[in-house]
Amino acid sequence: MMDSMALFDLSSLQSALRLRHMDGWLFYDHHHRDPIAYRVLGLDETSFVSRRWFYFVPAEGEPRKLVHRIEAGKLDALPGGKDAYSSWQELEQKLEELLEGATTVAMQYSPRNAIMYVSMVDAGTVELVRSLGKDVVSSADLVSLFEAVLTEAQILTHFEAQRRLDAVLASAWRYIGETLRAGTALTEFDVVEFLRQQMRQAGLWTDHGPNCSAGPNSADSHYEPTPENARSLRHGDFLLIDIWAKLAAPDNPDLPSPAAVWYDITWTGVIGRPPTDREQLIFNTVRDARDAAIEAIQRAYTEGRPIAGWEADDAARAVIREAGFGEFFTHRTGHNIEVALHGNGAHLDNLETHDERLLLPNTCFSVEPGIYFPGEFGVRSEINMITHPGSAIVTGPVQRQILQV
Repeated sequence: MMDSMALFDLSSLQSALRLRHMDGWLFYDHHHRDPIAYRVLGLDETSFVSRRWFYFVPAEGEPRKLVHRIEAGKLDALPGGKDAYSSWQELEQKLEELLEGATTVAMQYSPRNAIMYVSMVDAGTVELVRSLGKDVVSSADLVSLFEAVLTEAQILTHFEAQRRLDAVLASAWRYIGETLRAGTALTEFDVVEFLRQQMRQAGLWTDHGPNCSAGPNSADSHYEPTPENARSLRHGDFLLIDIWAKLAAPDNPDLPSPAAVWYDITWTGVIGRPPTDREQLIFNTVRDARDAAIEAIQRAYTEGRPIAGWEADDAARAVIREAGFGEFFTHRTGHNIEVALHGNGAHLDNLETHDERLLLPNTCFSVEPGIYFPGEFGVRSEINMITHPGSAIVTGPVQRQILQV
């Protein structure tokens, strides 16, 4: 994956187009509506953009630019010839010229908005391109290739974040147990503040969170404790901790390290008692669903067989459905992880979307099935995986039993 402001690799992009039998990739933006275009092309994401621009990368030959005369230098950092327009009539005429010779054109579009994460181009612009006789297809797989595939250096940042964050989480479980055994009051938000402090000391950065959810709050998969709403932790509580971070910048702990990759995990425990039979059953079901997705991905990679995000989701969801808890698994099985916590690669999803994007080599993603009983408790078990040609591995410890704090 390229750092922001790094010029894109034209040769690799054109090879990807030819491999997918596409005639070209048409990038378009107005008022920074498509951040994907800026990242893939290495453009300045903070630049002022008040007029429409188009950039067409053909599968063969030189790229071509179309810019407004008022902002004629907007794409000067990119290779290729340039044309300019002023009126809308001139724009449409020159866009047709820009796309001359191409039939199948990829854009940040998804049929029926199935993969909404890449649906950045408005319907009217897609209609305009189609009116020129072009077959507009989704750039989703191309985006995954150029946004989600990690360099070896980036993969190392993930493993370093994993090493540090696992130590932080272990210290939090100890802190909870020692504090409560000492008879000192402790809330969910106190735990969050402890985790934040420990992450900062460990050279880790996060933009929000983490999350500590006790009792019925653990049944809300997006619960966030605040000083006002935080529940006091007490003997007998079921506890869920969801924590995520990436390396902080060496010279500024308030900023992330450039191009660093996230690590994102969830563990569960009980305070001062053994798990109940029901808690154990639900945990075991979630654990087995997680492991089913892991095994499906690893088997596909060992066999050299492509696997799409929806297939991994199905593997996990089938376990939970068979156990009779399908209605309580209310989110996708996992998400892509890269410089963005929820990245633009394939998600493990056949619930919220039917994600047909492939789990590409050298990508990272979470596997995190969950079962949630509103007003009672919820279990989620989250690990991260990284794929390599021929193999797929879990990048940190794997929870096998409910922790007893």
